[in-house]
Amino acid sequence: MSSEKRVQHEFPPVFDGNSKVLVLGTIPSPKSRERGFYYMHPQNRFWRMLSAVLGEEVPEDIPGRRQMCLSHGIALWDVLAECSIDGASDSSIKNAVPNRLEVIFSSAEIRAVFTTGKKAQALYERFFPDFMPAECLPSTSPANRTISEEEMLERYRRIAEFL
Repeated sequence: MSSEKRVQHEFPPVFDGNSKVLVLGTIPSPKSRERGFYYMHPQNRFWRMLSAVLGEEVPEDIPGRRQMCLSHGIALWDVLAECSIDGASDSSIKNAVPNRLEVIFSSAEIRAVFTTGKKAQALYERFFPDFMPAECLPSTSPANRTISEEEMLERYRRIAEFL
């Protein structure tokens, strides 16, 4: 039985005029939508990875996470503004509508774009073929156990090269 439903992105991107790196997911998971911010499933490894790359402790709250990104020149958003999806399964995404990424590109001098997983990468390439190429990082989702934390961190360290 499918639990597919139409979801809309409900919270704004994190960026300002000093953003240098744009990190894109697909669309917020149910836990992230419930909590109103990016990568909020308790077992998602995104904040541990990013904090380690930046040499910071993992911020406990959303304002701290937002501030950590902004203070280091990192913009966060998702490729999609809305789609049909079954739970948090990126592989089930249908009827996708992209976000307006030009909002960030026209406001900040983005040096690099990273996607957090293969689906985000494929959607970025589909909807934004004329934008800056993106580098695909491993998904930090709890469902992705194909890569060790050490290897994942090594891949995420690429972000620091553009800050």
